[in-house]
Amino acid sequence: MFALGGCMSTTPPPGITAVTPFDLARYEGRWFEVARLDHSFERGLTDVSATYQRQPDGSVRVVNRGFDAAKNDWREAVGKALFTGDAQTASLKVSFFGPFYGGYHVAALDADYRWASVVGPDRSYCWILSRTKQLPPGLREALVARAQALGIDTQALIWVTHHRTDPQP
Repeated sequence: MFALGGCMSTTPPPGITAVTPFDLARYEGRWFEVARLDHSFERGLTDVSATYQRQPDGSVRVVNRGFDAAKNDWREAVGKALFTGDAQTASLKVSFFGPFYGGYHVAALDADYRWASVVGPDRSYCWILSRTKQLPPGLREALVARAQALGIDTQALIWVTHHRTDPQP
């Protein structure tokens, strides 16, 4: 989530469909990263969250934050997301380094918008997000099974710890 962007596809990986109907107003706000696949832009970060906020121009402001234990400091990346088609479909492109965008596709979403499973431009990008810092074990297992059914290497998931209070929610 931190630096997803670059010369990447903005369409979902083959066989993965973005959630529809999708309501950005319900998705807005803060989400905690419960699990992710490893990438250099998030390596070593704990206490990771993402905040989404609709902008007047229809874009979505994305603020990703995480704690870098090696530097003993918070890291933040601010990006911009745009729907790749109809705003009723949870398929967006996001950039932290405009004008280069990468895909952000909500592949599974709780009916009450309490958790989400997100994939990037290919199956090497996956995040499990929640409105809370932890998920009950049964729900975690169900989300891992969903991700595995989509062809995600769930054995490689990193379970993110949340022990700190972020001063900038």
